[in-house]
Amino acid sequence: MDAKTKQRFMENWSDERNTAWLYHLISELEKDSRIAEVYRRMEQIELRHAAHWEKLMTEAEEKMPVFQPAMRTRILAALARRFGTSMILNSMQRMEQNGASSYRQQSEGAGMAGDEAGHANVINQLTRSAPQGGMVGSAMAVMEGRHRATGGNALRAAVLGSNDGMVSNLSLVMGVAGASPEGNAVLIAGIAGLLAGSISMALGEWLSVQSSRELYENQIKIETLEISRNPQEEIEELSLIYEARGLPREQAVTLANRIMENKESAIQALAREELGIDPDELGGSAWEAALTSFILFALGALVPLFPFIFWSGFTAVLLSFFFSMIGLFILGGVVTLFTGQKVLNSGLRMVIFGLAAAVVTFGIGRLIGVSIGG
Repeated sequence: MDAKTKQRFMENWSDERNTAWLYHLISELEKDSRIAEVYRRMEQIELRHAAHWEKLMTEAEEKMPVFQPAMRTRILAALARRFGTSMILNSMQRMEQNGASSYRQQSEGAGMAGDEAGHANVINQLTRSAPQGGMVGSAMAVMEGRHRATGGNALRAAVLGSNDGMVSNLSLVMGVAGASPEGNAVLIAGIAGLLAGSISMALGEWLSVQSSRELYENQIKIETLEISRNPQEEIEELSLIYEARGLPREQAVTLANRIMENKESAIQALAREELGIDPDELGGSAWEAALTSFILFALGALVPLFPFIFWSGFTAVLLSFFFSMIGLFILGGVVTLFTGQKVLNSGLRMVIFGLAAAVVTFGIGRLIGVSIGG
């Protein structure tokens, strides 16, 4: 076995073991026993794939290492434990899609591409609805025209908010520095930009989450009213959801009737199953989301501003560029936790866009400064 083939087999084995490890984790975190069982089955398939690559390596008398979850896998696991399994499903879907694409080009992985693509499709179905609700239930609500789907991810928005703070304040301080790098003008403009941007981000996030909460509350009120007006129709909807999840017709109807016997449990069940809403959460805290956005935007905006606190002139300008490029590369790497892209590609892309914005605003500021000083 040549070195290139050995490396490819080892990467395949590692990818499969890491994916299986994550499926095992989320099967334990998943509250819905039926969905947890789906994850366990997917874990077993990934382990069979890993065993295939291990067998090929063993037959070639290559020594296999003891499996240890990769750093990326550990980070995704920490996110799942802290924020819920839905946080990492998009990343896992991307991993499965990448696996399917890779196996289509490898003769030794015949048949595995279909498994990986199938897993990606299962995750896609799960992420089309809220993590607490059923796939069919959410679709049914949309078709009825009574409810409007909304969604978002607070952590993802916060990461992007930090990126916005860094890029926007870098552009601002570079524009002012281009016109007049000396004195306190850059520092004052940067502080003003940090505060204005942070407050704007916090207000926007508060309005977004609060609007979602109010919408969810209204949807639950609609469902409560429909239970009172037409309970039989709601029983039928709930039984259809359970049928779609694999229950026989008679059992689904029996379960739906039993749930509807208690109004409170009926509202809870319909909110979760049909609307995809957790009544206990309602999209999270608006104030927590606002504070998170404020802090992370401010931290991002502080990076290009920091050098101007201790230095001045072109020394501060160069250091601001340097610190910002490092910060943007790190943020680009963090984004790959959600997108599944390579860290180097995502980081460099973020750096290039940030650098382009800074150069343009610095050049414009320079031209304006020369014109005014004229």
